[in-house]
Amino acid sequence: MRPRSLHIIRVMTKIAVVSAAVFALASCVRRPEASGPVPSRQQLEWQQLETYAFIHFGLNTFNDMEWGFGDTPSRTFNPSNLDCEQWVLTLKAAGMKGVILTAKHHDGFCLWPTATTEYSIKNTYYKDGEGDLVRELSEACKKHGLKFGLYLSPWDRNQPEYGYKGYVDIYHKQIEELVSNYGPLFEFWFDGANGGTGWYGGANDMRSIVAEQYYDYEKARDIVWKYSPEASIFGGTVPTLRWIGNEEGKANATQWCMYKTDFESLNDEKALRQGYRDGEAWLPAEVDVSIRPGWFYHESEDNQVKTVEQLMDLYYQSVGHNTNLLLNFPVNQEGRVPSIDSANAVQWYQSLQKEFANDLLQGCKVTASNTRGCRFKAKNVLRDDYTLYWATEDGVHQAELIFDFPKATAFNRLLLQEYIPLGQNVDAFYLDYYFNGKWLPIETNEPTTTIGYKRLLRFQTIKADKLRIRFKVFKGTLCINRVGAFYAP
Repeated sequence: MRPRSLHIIRVMTKIAVVSAAVFALASCVRRPEASGPVPSRQQLEWQQLETYAFIHFGLNTFNDMEWGFGDTPSRTFNPSNLDCEQWVLTLKAAGMKGVILTAKHHDGFCLWPTATTEYSIKNTYYKDGEGDLVRELSEACKKHGLKFGLYLSPWDRNQPEYGYKGYVDIYHKQIEELVSNYGPLFEFWFDGANGGTGWYGGANDMRSIVAEQYYDYEKARDIVWKYSPEASIFGGTVPTLRWIGNEEGKANATQWCMYKTDFESLNDEKALRQGYRDGEAWLPAEVDVSIRPGWFYHESEDNQVKTVEQLMDLYYQSVGHNTNLLLNFPVNQEGRVPSIDSANAVQWYQSLQKEFANDLLQGCKVTASNTRGCRFKAKNVLRDDYTLYWATEDGVHQAELIFDFPKATAFNRLLLQEYIPLGQNVDAFYLDYYFNGKWLPIETNEPTTTIGYKRLLRFQTIKADKLRIRFKVFKGTLCINRVGAFYAP
């Protein structure tokens, strides 16, 4: 063979080897395609907050009411030792990532010195009318690193223009005052209670409206996003998250982040509880519940504060069911979070930290029935990094992970997370453990259907040599971000 021909063969061989390596590398790093609706960056960051607080405080606090009629004199608002930093430090110690303040409840009383009505904090004894509770709380949040959000009731039982066109302009002005002066906000709340009897400017009257038409929620949202483009929206006709359909703090075990796009479906309580498997939009759920029976403080409820055990149950049935938990803290007449509420909430958070402190799967050998490539290897599920995940090849609708413990291990808690930037795709999963030479099912007290951003399971303590999770995917590609096993004594 002539030298030149030999050189050409060698060059072509090198090209072929390099091409094969490039092809292999490309197949190794090719990211799965997203399937169906996926969260926006804003929605993903919101869901990663998991727990944050509500604060209900206002005229109702000083008049032992839940829903003020709109006729209570503003002078009755008179906290004796108000301290927003005490609120924020309590919430932070309880693991809350943010707080949403009821800047105006249905009675129409405003906790900031608004130019839109005299029915506000400027006409109270608090700080001789110079107080601004919205500012005090927003500054305390900034000082201590909590996110800040606002609730502004669309219904106003004091405003004489309510039910007429003039009120909509007033309401939008109130929104603009809040979002332009106290942001940035992480969430803005439009409540669903709208219309009825009230003291509308001194007229004991009934005012009826059609909420989805009356308030011009599209314009209201645009005002919020002009100043706080990252704010999530609760309620109205243009939400970025949805109500769970109850105020009990509980979501269904089957919990889809997908939802329908029509307004009527936002009034379907069954659908609100679990979402839609084939929904057209990404609309994750928020669970709201109070640490007491009421939303506002009532001395008669001092012995009815939720216990650590009750709060733990709520956590597993909210965050553990792929929803965010908005936990309400009623501030008392002194202007503080009561000590028993604070103690129970902080002990609850400390209990959660202990429960999830030691992931027993760390150090396990993990194998998968199918893997997309080196970038998406099975061991990714052991790392607490939401940019990493295990993924299967396209077209694989059933797959499993097996975890080999270094020695027989006892556990009774399980954590699972999907990589939801590529969609929510798991339709069902099954849990087994291997002990004494045979596979046995793990008995859970709830259906093992959806996962979503986070799913947490509690069960009787088992001892296992291996753990197996079998996944069924109804669409797209299986993408699992995290799996963890824990033991709670």
